Amino acid sequence: MSIDLSLDRIKRLYRLIPAYTCPTIHIAGTNGKGSVSALTSSILTSSGLIVGRFNSPHLVSIYDCIYVDGQEVSPPIYHSARDEVEKIAKENAIEISSFEILVLTALLIFERAKVDVVVLEVGMGGRMDATNIIPDEVVLVSALTAVDLDHQAFLGDTVAAIAKEKASIARKGKPFILGPQSHPEVAEVVRNIVAKAGGDLFFASPALARPQPSLSLQKFQPPPPHPIELAMPCFPVHVNALLPLHGAHQLDNVGLAASIISVVTSHPTCSALGLQERVTPEVVSRGIAQVSWPGRLSFHSIPSNPQNPDSPKLEVLADGAHNPASSATLSRYLTEYCNSLAGLNANITITFILSLSHSPPKTPLETLSPLLPPSFSPDLQVQIRVAVLRFSPPEGMPWVKSVPPSILGSVVQTLCPEAKVWRGNDDKTDDLPEALLWAASSADPHHLVVLAGSLYLVADFYRIFRQNI
Repeated sequence: MSIDLSLDRIKRLYRLIPAYTCPTIHIAGTNGKGSVSALTSSILTSSGLIVGRFNSPHLVSIYDCIYVDGQEVSPPIYHSARDEVEKIAKENAIEISSFEILVLTALLIFERAKVDVVVLEVGMGGRMDATNIIPDEVVLVSALTAVDLDHQAFLGDTVAAIAKEKASIARKGKPFILGPQSHPEVAEVVRNIVAKAGGDLFFASPALARPQPSLSLQKFQPPPPHPIELAMPCFPVHVNALLPLHGAHQLDNVGLAASIISVVTSHPTCSALGLQERVTPEVVSRGIAQVSWPGRLSFHSIPSNPQNPDSPKLEVLADGAHNPASSATLSRYLTEYCNSLAGLNANITITFILSLSHSPPKTPLETLSPLLPPSFSPDLQVQIRVAVLRFSPPEGMPWVKSVPPSILGSVVQTLCPEAKVWRGNDDKTDDLPEALLWAASSADPHHLVVLAGSLYLVADFYRIFRQNI
């Protein structure tokens, strides 16, 4: 079934499955909502609560969309719930999409597990997203991460229009928290939507980066966690923590997660959760330090030959950047990170391995322009190599298609004519091992592989190296 942004089908089916009663934190946004979900869940888990978490799309398998108490759902539990949802749909002649089935499966799993709280990530948009089926009474707080252009064919062709769709998860009488935004028009749109819904609007502030010794790398390696400081109104003192997620944009994300925790701890409508005594500055610090969110500026050292664990190692930076805004975020981080090597006065090689979804009106040129060519310190002599390929079709998402390598290659050569380019086969979706072998052909001792352009490509990478990551 193609994407049909309507809640009519899922409303019918929702009324027929066991009622969903779990207290829920609902998070929408264009970029960062997965990181905010992971951070919020980790802090709540650190407080001793049993937390359910739903994210989409999945990374390695469909099971990692749904977490209960820090563990992805087991196949038997997942299929038991999914079979029940599908059986009820069939018995009542309700045609329903794969994503709608997935959402109802997650809600049923959380209800059966009797979790204390659920962190629920919106799939796309907000107003007509399947996750917005949950009733007002279970919503603790709604939140909105950074809004930018993406999925314009479904959500609108301006940031303001997209913000309106995403902010429409606001609920009457419930807190709504707006994260830091790069587009000023978002705040006014959200203010109007939340007021119309009768919600209680809060504005999150980014975390502050605390000083740390200057980063001066002698080789490509993961940088250490960054010291941060958070102002949380629920506490009389600031919270200090070590943030293991990389990139300046994560200061916005952890700031929003901290605001969610602060509101859930102190707002009168959230008092039933009983977090006032559970959540302390130490709990918040521990939760942030323990967060894991793979595929977003994630460093990995892997064998260059997937078939030979003893082959020379490749240093890989994997990031699911898939639109111009996230591509620009990756570019800024890569520039800062590589410039830390400038003191070596060395030649370095960056090999990009790229794959993109076909998602009009967004074009490959728009997505890759912020990333190619990268901008580095003049002290660095940088060789750029680029491999372009298809990703494998994601399970349960037949509408997701990858851009042919022949098209990607032409875009890369337009943006970065001096780059060495390797093209995968337009008719194949399993070229990643060969692309990695080509990446490993660089003899430069200072070599970084940047795997990006789609979370589905990152998923292919993780499936290949499941035992190494």
